[in-house]
Amino acid sequence: MKTDIEIAQEAKLEHIRDVAATIGIEEDDLEFYGKYKAKLSDDLWEKIKDNEDGKLVLVTAINPTPAGEGKTTTTVGLGQAMAKLNKKALIALREPSLGPCFGIKGGAAGGGYAQVVPMEDLNLHFTGDFHAITSANNLLAAMLDNHIQQGNALGIDPRQVVWKRCLDMNDRVLRNVVVGLGNKMDGMVREDHFVITVASEIMAILCLADNLADLKERLGRIIVAYNFNGEPVTADDLKATGAMAALLKDAIKPNLIQTLEHTPALVHGGPFANIAHGCNSVRATKMAMKLSDITITEAGFGADLGAEKFFDIKCRMAGLKPDAVVLVATVRALKYNGGVAKSDLAEENLDALAKGIVNLEKHIENIQKYGVPVIVTLNSFVTDTEAENEYIRKFCEERGCEFELSEVWEKGGEGGIALAQKVLETLDNKESSFHPLYSDELSIREKIEKIAKEIYGADGVVYEPAAQRQIDRIESLGFANFPVCMAKNQYSLSDDAKKLGRPEGFDIHIREVYVSAGAGFVVALTGAVMTMPGLPKVPAANGIDVTEDGKITGLF
Repeated sequence: MKTDIEIAQEAKLEHIRDVAATIGIEEDDLEFYGKYKAKLSDDLWEKIKDNEDGKLVLVTAINPTPAGEGKTTTTVGLGQAMAKLNKKALIALREPSLGPCFGIKGGAAGGGYAQVVPMEDLNLHFTGDFHAITSANNLLAAMLDNHIQQGNALGIDPRQVVWKRCLDMNDRVLRNVVVGLGNKMDGMVREDHFVITVASEIMAILCLADNLADLKERLGRIIVAYNFNGEPVTADDLKATGAMAALLKDAIKPNLIQTLEHTPALVHGGPFANIAHGCNSVRATKMAMKLSDITITEAGFGADLGAEKFFDIKCRMAGLKPDAVVLVATVRALKYNGGVAKSDLAEENLDALAKGIVNLEKHIENIQKYGVPVIVTLNSFVTDTEAENEYIRKFCEERGCEFELSEVWEKGGEGGIALAQKVLETLDNKESSFHPLYSDELSIREKIEKIAKEIYGADGVVYEPAAQRQIDRIESLGFANFPVCMAKNQYSLSDDAKKLGRPEGFDIHIREVYVSAGAGFVVALTGAVMTMPGLPKVPAANGIDVTEDGKITGLF
């Protein structure tokens, strides 16, 4: 069996200008990064902004398991299938982060015969967007510390610096560091912290900004610290905004690549907010909807994280109204949720399936709360049995949602035609009445509790004393109307990663709350989730190499 990278490297790619031409983009509107990657020009938006919006389909999944779900694979395969049905479809994806590529994931370009390419470029440096974000983030950090060193005219309290440095790599030893050691000229000694680049507020700002002017406004509002009077100090106060925007002027432009079957794909913006919970950029999604009849996009991790943020943050801010949701599961993952060990997942086990399917049930219920029609798809494995597939089909149909198998990993677009037809049927016959879960007017605590109880299924919320004080401060500063971005582990609906299926009788524990004033949301950290992850015992990096002729191996 060929690996993902072998399949990708054997593919014959088309020049990106020819891929762009299939959705009406002319060469003048492309900024080429080699032959197979391009950024879309700022001028293009002016040409397409009055086009009618196409339909918007979100692909999400159950809680991830070691058995694998295949969300990106399904997204790519569905786009390829739409093209086979002669539909003008465009895929809108997130860019992968280097940390997980070298850490636990090994890559994030889809899989099998449903991948976006060039796969190695995408999983490594791509077009440099993340480097630009890292540089802008650390420029602001450098200007902050320099301001304190050079007389501290703004009266910044070094004990109340909240801006963190970032790096696009999993590196646990950088979570808590001391900077400024040495002599007097080496800066003020203080405790500092790093986050992974995708957890940086700048990533969220890039993803949520409509244009360069909006980007600059958002950057200017970033709160970097508080002064000795407890008042916020911003990037504008430090006069850092212009320089940061200069570093990001190209990064804000969406990237165009192709699938193995030459379907166009916009890949732009990382999984913003807190590691991998978010979605691709507003700009890319809006452009995709103007350029196509159907935009297929995805959000990070399970529907309790990525889809919730897509609905409650991105759609709210950007005025987007999704028309349908494809919810990805696998028989194997559902059996894992039902208590079967990873080594035994190939065996038919209807009892375990019945126990584990409650996880899927909860995600169906959650999406229905937003008023959007749901299509459940099973990413097929050769070990799945007819009885297992039929059990899930019946289960879904009893709950008012559509169901279809997907075989895109093995067969590419051809294996997704049945799913694509089911999506088209849903778009034609079922009306979306999309609405966010909560209103802006609720307090921060009320928003947190609504998400915890309605989406996670918690009994209640327990706040650490520090979190209580932080919420009070955020509300006193006038940010109570912001949506809440919950940072939670991805493996469980609860904040305890070990509680699989559909946990009951638990509380959500909030240990820290901070405002991302530029992005426009409040972040609540739950349980043990980290914004700077570590590497596993055996990192994916161990198997990644490059041959003498420059061929990358080991990405998967």
